[in-house]
Amino acid sequence: MTGGGGGSTRRPAASARSRGRPSDASEPEPDARRAAAAAARRRGRGDHGPLRLMDVSPRTLAFLALASFALMSVAFVAYTGGWWEEVEAEGAATLRTVMRSVTPLPAPRMMDLAQFQGDHKESLYWGTYRPNVYLGIRSRTPLSLIAGLMWIGLKNGQYFLRHVCQDSDELSTYGWTAHNGRDYGHQVLVDHGLFLTTSFLKEKGKGSGYGGDWAVRLDANSERSSISDAQGSTTHLFFYIADESGKSITMGSHVPSSRGPVLLASGSHDEIDDWELYLRSEDNLEIHRAGFKSTSMHNLSDLVQQAVATNAMQTGNLNLPDMTEDSSNIMIYQVSIKTPAQIDIVFLSGSASKNPTVEERISKLTGPMLSARLESKQKEFEERYDQIFNVNSKIDSKELSVGRAALSNLLGGVGYFYGQSKIALPKGFTQKNGDKYIPYWPAALYTAVPSRSFFPRGFLWDEGFHQLVIWRWDVHISMDIIGHWLDLLNSDGWIPREQILGAEALSKVPEEFVLQYPSNGNPPTLFLAIRDLASGIHAKQFSDDEAEKISTFLERAYIRLNSWFQWFNSTQSGKYEGTFYWHGRDNMTTRELNPKTLTSGLDDYPRASHPNDEERHVDLRCWMLLATNCIRSIAEFLKMDSALEKDYYKMSNQLSDFGTLNKWHLDDKIGAYFDYGNHTEKVRLRWYDVQDKDIMRRELLRETLQPPHLQLVPHVGYVSLFPFMMGAIPPESWVLEKQLDLISNTSMLWTDYGLRSLSRTSSIYMKRNTEHDPPYWRGAIWINMNYMILSALHHYSHEDGPYKGRAGELYDKLRSNLIRNIVKNYDETGFFWENFDQKNKGKGKGARSFTGWTSLVVLIMAESYPTLHR
Repeated sequence: MTGGGGGSTRRPAASARSRGRPSDASEPEPDARRAAAAAARRRGRGDHGPLRLMDVSPRTLAFLALASFALMSVAFVAYTGGWWEEVEAEGAATLRTVMRSVTPLPAPRMMDLAQFQGDHKESLYWGTYRPNVYLGIRSRTPLSLIAGLMWIGLKNGQYFLRHVCQDSDELSTYGWTAHNGRDYGHQVLVDHGLFLTTSFLKEKGKGSGYGGDWAVRLDANSERSSISDAQGSTTHLFFYIADESGKSITMGSHVPSSRGPVLLASGSHDEIDDWELYLRSEDNLEIHRAGFKSTSMHNLSDLVQQAVATNAMQTGNLNLPDMTEDSSNIMIYQVSIKTPAQIDIVFLSGSASKNPTVEERISKLTGPMLSARLESKQKEFEERYDQIFNVNSKIDSKELSVGRAALSNLLGGVGYFYGQSKIALPKGFTQKNGDKYIPYWPAALYTAVPSRSFFPRGFLWDEGFHQLVIWRWDVHISMDIIGHWLDLLNSDGWIPREQILGAEALSKVPEEFVLQYPSNGNPPTLFLAIRDLASGIHAKQFSDDEAEKISTFLERAYIRLNSWFQWFNSTQSGKYEGTFYWHGRDNMTTRELNPKTLTSGLDDYPRASHPNDEERHVDLRCWMLLATNCIRSIAEFLKMDSALEKDYYKMSNQLSDFGTLNKWHLDDKIGAYFDYGNHTEKVRLRWYDVQDKDIMRRELLRETLQPPHLQLVPHVGYVSLFPFMMGAIPPESWVLEKQLDLISNTSMLWTDYGLRSLSRTSSIYMKRNTEHDPPYWRGAIWINMNYMILSALHHYSHEDGPYKGRAGELYDKLRSNLIRNIVKNYDETGFFWENFDQKNKGKGKGARSFTGWTSLVVLIMAESYPTLHR
């Protein structure tokens, strides 16, 4: 589900891939590849093996642009050590291109707007902003105090440390059943008989420091009747607090008390002053602890695992050693309990031991008062959900709970990241230290993530779909997220499509997928949400305060959106005016059945078999139509009347022209829209014996049986439906009837679980692209595209025309199928899934715990769709 890899068309496919995705279990790999893939996953995800007790192993003013360029030049020289001095004259132009790629757009930053300061900023300071771990808390600041949960799980008689979300843990379920994105969340985790719930509550009270206080409640229960030994019947939970800045933490008491709170740790932080961490429980506890000095927060699991395993080998006890290193900035507390048990942990900011409000604040955030506050927050969440999405008369109670979980997992998966993207140098360039990349400027990103286990980082292609949900829930959070993304625009108007910022994010990504290529685009889906915000003001959907802030936001965003659009218009343009194609496809490949278009987000969806600059991609044309319409509507709203706005008006009219669209992309015979390019259907993968030095080996290589020629690329699927999705077809046109025919045809796209990504009649339907590359967008059901198709059916069912009734009938059936299948999978597996199997009764496939765009089921239930304007 990704897009974007290669910077050069000659780059190998393996390095072009920038988002490692899980293979289906039903797709076997050769032993060597399986081993290598497993090793890469361990490196990239931070997997841990069993806890071995006996075997321990460790376009503003020009002068601004010139000044920015000059400053970056100095930084560039300092960083690289002058590697370009050895480059000939043509290298100077390359150097300028490289420097621009890591230079911020010289325009006012979105996050400097007043609406993102003050109370708004403080209200979002703390949160569950570490989605890659089962429970992780941090602040929205580069060097934060971080906290989190680990526990020891028991599976097949072996102990395993749980911390980082990973499917190999085989939890029956984990995820948020309620989360409001601000100050409350409730999560359920089931690990082989151990039942854990985590509740998070945040508040700013009297005496609180910046950002307020927060509490975590841990409820543990278990079904371990088959385990007779005392050790096995004890549950071991680990809660830690660490300072990323390296500032030392003072260890408190480790003596548990059933009467009153226990001070676990204290310290100070520049933004919140003094702080304290307390534990309170009415149950019998045994507490052990360990302190470490390290700035490598992504290795916390290793520290705990090694400490526990070493101590177990020496003493026979599965405990932390009750030892701390000097000036420890990481404190870990092991709480051993007999289940059922309940533990409250409370963090007080701006506190000092003598502060008279400390006891009162602890009391409010622990015990019976915390129980009452959590119950109140849960009720408030449910009422707000019902009010915003208004689904009670549209779905049943089971579907209602699944919708709430989908929203909660999306909001609970919002993270805060800080670091520098790694931008690939042009082919043939290497720094003197051997690096083939140069860093982007240090930047923050506040973003939702597609999957906490496989993709716990920001993805540009996904984020626009996320924001279709989030802005309806909390428009202020949504603008904050979109603003962070727009601040990542470089001076060319490009945004790195995959954001891998900071050590924790890097620890989940195999090295070969890290580099970002400044020649690569990604669908500008943020325009979907931005257009909704602009349209919502016209429709008076927002309060006066919200409308004012949205207007201010759009006014500042305008220059950035224009730069982003111009990047696409200049780098992804086709041979003829008004045509576009995704650049960067590999035209030299001999191993791919159909060269992937990773930048499109649709990865292996079939395009022209032999890429060249004659290509025209219908989906990119439609994304450009969306962007022009969006920017044009903002300009109209802001009453702009310059040459630039007139250009957008003209281009919007050109891209909206139905006759031109049909001229470039329509097959009149079947009424379907297609890409255009140098193509032949007569290609196949065939085994060849290849001599490699003294070794003969077999390779699966592409064989072209008939020369390609320029033509429409005859593969019906999601790409064919883009003009329909974007409402670009007049409601009275015969072409609309043909779209409805394609959608409803069970031999092509229709299933009882949603619409396939590629027609069963396609020659590439469910075909592997390489020996090790199973089909991805070649038949599977994807919710983001189904949502867009459903929104178009809803649109046309309300437009006067001869096909209004039929569009409504298909809308009702497709909506019902999608809801039923997503709910069924969640009910049976405990998870939301990346995509769904059209051949196996709609079974979930790919990454599980995928609550990125699959959370669009919330809007499907609510019948809430993006604005469609031609």
